[in-house]
Amino acid sequence: QVQLVESGGGLVQAGGSLRLSCAASGRTFSTYTMAWFRQAPGKERQFVVVINWDGSSTYYADSVKGRFTISRDNAKNTVYLQMNSLKPEDTAVYYCAAARFPSNGYLPTIGRVYNYWDQGTQVTVSS
Repeated sequence: QVQLVESGGGLVQAGGSLRLSCAASGRTFSTYTMAWFRQAPGKERQFVVVINWDGSSTYYADSVKGRFTISRDNAKNTVYLQMNSLKPEDTAVYYCAAARFPSNGYLPTIGRVYNYWDQGTQVTVSS
């Protein structure tokens, strides 16, 4: 069992930055693939980025590539999402998700394969 607690959301002007943190419980965090998803009002949940167990591989959605950076600190059981050059279209509830997969090279972008989710945090970007 993994419990995820997210923090760092808020209101920011377009062009600004925010950093989200997702802290996980348990001793096996380093064996979990971690991902960020987001959901805007009236829209489906959207993949943002994923990172493998040891942080050596990542995969970004085209919409955030070059602006967002995912990282993880396994010693602190925490994954981070640094969001720069924010746009109004980045406004959404952001969720972090976790799952264990057989391969460290597997970077899924589909939400249903992740079995642990946090409560979500609102990110609002004003124009």
